[in-house]
Amino acid sequence: MIEDAVRTAIGRWIDEVVVGLRLCPFAAAPWKAGEVRIVVSHAANPEEAVEHALDEALHLMEVPEDEVATTLVAFPHTLADFETFLDAEATLAHILDEAGGAGILQVASFHPDYLFEGEEPGALSHWTNRAPLPILHLLREAQVSEAVDQHPDPEAIPADNVRRLEALGRDALMRLWQRFALPRMR
Repeated sequence: MIEDAVRTAIGRWIDEVVVGLRLCPFAAAPWKAGEVRIVVSHAANPEEAVEHALDEALHLMEVPEDEVATTLVAFPHTLADFETFLDAEATLAHILDEAGGAGILQVASFHPDYLFEGEEPGALSHWTNRAPLPILHLLREAQVSEAVDQHPDPEAIPADNVRRLEALGRDALMRLWQRFALPRMR
C-alpha cells in the first residue's frame, strides 16, 4: 500500500537525516515522543493539496500539543514540480494568515528538488530541505518560539547544517538518500 511505503520512507528520512544528522535540533524530542503526525494526502492537484493541508492545520489546532506537536503532510500524487509546490506553500501560508492563524501555526517545506535561491544548483545546502516527497510541515508557532529561545545559537543552525552535509560528502549523502527514496509518483 502506498500510504505505508510513504510513511516508512518519511520515518526513515526523519530518523536518519532530520534527527540522525541533526538537521533540525528541535525534531528529536517530538519524534521520539510519538508526537509527529505523518499524513499521506491523496490530493491529485495543487488546489486539493492546499485544502488537505488546511484540514490538517485545523486538526492540529484541535488536538492537544502533547498528543500531536507537529504534522507532516506528504503529497505522493501532486506537487512534484518545485515551483508549483512553492506556490501551494505560499497559498497555504496566506490562507492561514488571513484566517487568523498568524502566530499560531507556521508552514515549513521540504521537497525532493528543493533549491535555495542564489545557491549553485549542485550545492549540498539544498539537501537540508530535501525530502523523499513533497511535504508541507505544519508547526505550532509557540513550540517553535520556545525551542528557538532555548537554543544557544539558532542563527547558526543553517550554516552548521551545510557544514555537516559537506563533511559527510556527496557520495555518502547519496548512499544515505537511497535508503528512503521513493520513485516519483504522479
